Amino acid sequence: MPFNTPFADRLNNVETSAIRELFKLLGRPGIISFAGGFPDSALFDVDGIREAVNAALTEEPGAALQYGATEGYNPLREQLAAFMSSKGNQGVTANDLIVTTGSQQALDLLGKTLVSPGDKVIVEGPTFLATIQCFRLYGAQLISAPVDGNGVKTDELERLIEEHKPKFVYLIPTFGNPSGAMLSLERRNKVLEMAVKHNTLIVEDDPYGDLYFGEAPPPSLLALSASVPGSRDLLVHCGSLSKVLSPGLRVGWMVGPAELLAKATMCNQFSDAHTSTFAQATAAQYLKAGRMPATLAKVRAVYAERATTMGNALKRELGDTIEFVQPLGGLFVWARLTGAGGKVADGGELAKRAIEKGVAFVPGAPFYASDPDHATLRLSFATVGVEKIEEGVGRLGAAL
Repeated sequence: MPFNTPFADRLNNVETSAIRELFKLLGRPGIISFAGGFPDSALFDVDGIREAVNAALTEEPGAALQYGATEGYNPLREQLAAFMSSKGNQGVTANDLIVTTGSQQALDLLGKTLVSPGDKVIVEGPTFLATIQCFRLYGAQLISAPVDGNGVKTDELERLIEEHKPKFVYLIPTFGNPSGAMLSLERRNKVLEMAVKHNTLIVEDDPYGDLYFGEAPPPSLLALSASVPGSRDLLVHCGSLSKVLSPGLRVGWMVGPAELLAKATMCNQFSDAHTSTFAQATAAQYLKAGRMPATLAKVRAVYAERATTMGNALKRELGDTIEFVQPLGGLFVWARLTGAGGKVADGGELAKRAIEKGVAFVPGAPFYASDPDHATLRLSFATVGVEKIEEGVGRLGAAL
């Protein structure tokens, strides 16, 4: 019998992820994949996580295995506050944040608590695909603010704020997915200033900020808010351990105004009650053990080498048929096909050809909430060794 019960109208606003659909093609033998947006599992600190698990079950087994507070396991909240403070986010206490099931849940809670059907939300163009889907699910009208190699173009962003008066602005300032761009210090300060000027809430999503190559990026918007009076009250900061420790733990957090955190906590009570206390206790013990700095140093070095390899290979194999800004951190190269020499200039078309040549990437169009640039594409270097990167980019050149 077919399923005849009508689905909720809100599902008319979203569709299946183009990336998830692409993954169905990746089971072919010999495919080199630049499509994933996840960290390399070979770099996980398994020994450190095992020790953290054992410590959690030894020191507080009852708390680790029991139901917990929706706001989060307090020892983890304290460790996360200390972790944030170590990165220049002064004044963040355990009470200033709630724990979420990955930063993805933080976005969902923002949709639940802030978005009514028809509300306008400004996002970067391009932006994280799941953000587009999440906010549209709650009925948001999304407006794209253009991005260049230095992040969102703040002059254009302010014009859009003045024109649309959005419920909030969502940004990934540091090594964003998919753009890989790093918002400059000047633009970061301008974002905070315009938040105060226009009384507009800014959501800073920061899952990649610790994955820098060489020099550290500018301070987060949260850290800089101390020097822009009034901006802290108009700022939400979302963090995650997924890209730097383990996605499987599903541990993220959200810092924000007390009133917003209270509403988000209430909504969370209706969904999963709380993030796994076992995962939270494990993460708390890991941070307490002080292993994170060494782990970050290791993954930064590996990803930096892979990013450099990919950039050099793209220049060598594709030449003037492709444009990109060499990433300074994160997991991605964001590129644009130029069509030089009559070569293909559509990312979707190249993706089909590339699969036939044994290499996969994600076309860029789905990352736009509006007016997609079909010449764009996202390449991830995170899970592929340098030799396979060389080979895969060679295949990409052959497909072009």
